[in-house]
Amino acid sequence: MRIGEMVRRTGVSERLLRYYEEQGLLHPTRLPSGYRVYNEADIDTVRRIRSLLAAGLSTTIIARILPCVRIDGSALTPVCSDTIAELQRERERLTHTIHELQTSRTMLDTVIAAAAAT
Repeated sequence: MRIGEMVRRTGVSERLLRYYEEQGLLHPTRLPSGYRVYNEADIDTVRRIRSLLAAGLSTTIIARILPCVRIDGSALTPVCSDTIAELQRERERLTHTIHELQTSRTMLDTVIAAAAAT
């Protein structure tokens, strides 16, 4: 299928599909004219990419673990043992980021409260 059909079937813009290709996440074939051609498996790949992005992973991490993650119903399932360790590291990174954001929010609350008291 051509890129327009891929956009319709996945809901992902042409720009993002090209970006995923640049990042090594998608590998469409090219016609002699230069047009990209996607296969049915690429639809599943885009779904996995979107799910992993929604989980807060970077495209660099996704490129490493994408071959080791499959969709099982509506859930992603790691199928390589080292993938779980990498996901746990990413979870810790997210936990740290959340803590930093909560600290920032508390500081802002203090500043806002001080402004309201004046």
